[in-house]
Amino acid sequence: MFSRILGVGVAACAALLAAGVPAQAQRTQLTIYTAIENDQLAPFKAAIEKAVPEVEVVWVRDSTGVITARFLAEKDNPRADMILGLGATSLLMFEKLGLLEPYKPKGADELKPVFRDRTEPYTWTGMDGYIGIICFNTAEAAKENIPVPTSWKDLTKPEYKGKVVMPHPASSGTGYLTVGAWLQIWGEEEGWKFMDALHENIAVYTHSGSAPCVQAAKGERLAGIALDMRGASEKTKGAPLEVVVPSEGVGWEMEAAGIVKGTKHLELAKKVADWVASKEANELYGKTYAVVAYPGAGKYPPNYPEKAEEAMIDNDFVWMAENRERILKEWSKRYESKAAPKN
Repeated sequence: MFSRILGVGVAACAALLAAGVPAQAQRTQLTIYTAIENDQLAPFKAAIEKAVPEVEVVWVRDSTGVITARFLAEKDNPRADMILGLGATSLLMFEKLGLLEPYKPKGADELKPVFRDRTEPYTWTGMDGYIGIICFNTAEAAKENIPVPTSWKDLTKPEYKGKVVMPHPASSGTGYLTVGAWLQIWGEEEGWKFMDALHENIAVYTHSGSAPCVQAAKGERLAGIALDMRGASEKTKGAPLEVVVPSEGVGWEMEAAGIVKGTKHLELAKKVADWVASKEANELYGKTYAVVAYPGAGKYPPNYPEKAEEAMIDNDFVWMAENRERILKEWSKRYESKAAPKN
């Protein structure tokens, strides 16, 4: 009886392998550092493992700043096999330090040019873009007859004192893309003057890119500087929000992926990188982001702000990467006093 059961089990495993489905023991764990949202982890893992059945995805997830700092701290002995869903500004830093494996995924040439590595050797691929906007609670504003802001500089007016929240740029990619945009829009001198004035009205600098919009949606704050898609999402849930695209232009960042140099699983990592550049992957990104790398794969969700993509500045990602440490040091010296406690 036992031998009969065993025989059936062996036959079943053989059938699975013949069908191209590897047994659990044959899957290889691939450690991927990421800053994608928590609710994206499960669907991304499922999609990657479906596309590359030999792989078992092991996520290490935190905010952009934390993941970037961790990876740099481990640069002499990397623990990650891949980076996926981290800001391109961080990937450019890693590229400059020689921490990424040269590889151009299949299908990369089909992507929008701005989402492709333009240097040789090719080491990273863009996935999607996110934009810094203002989430403004119109119900709370009506109580004090405060008008909806139309520009970044509106947030420095006296009526907004203590009512604005934004992400900490060292912790959040949203925070850094916004600070970097202000310095590019107005130049260094005027950009820091603007941030000095804005600081007077800031209630707190959060360590999450989505928290400011969530707080504004709940009426805990009047205005939150946050992501475009979070604003659309909270408004669709019924929050009394106006998602404002400031008239001066908006900063943006792209999420990107790359293979860590020295990974022991290079061929599998290449297969995952191929998936990253595929239309199917971009359609998955499009469920969270309106702007994606593959032409036509994304779509604007309900309540997405009009002309947000047109308002994106001509972002200098190389400058953002090369000046990140200097900008964050100066920012911290000026504004760290209002940073939220770290958990």
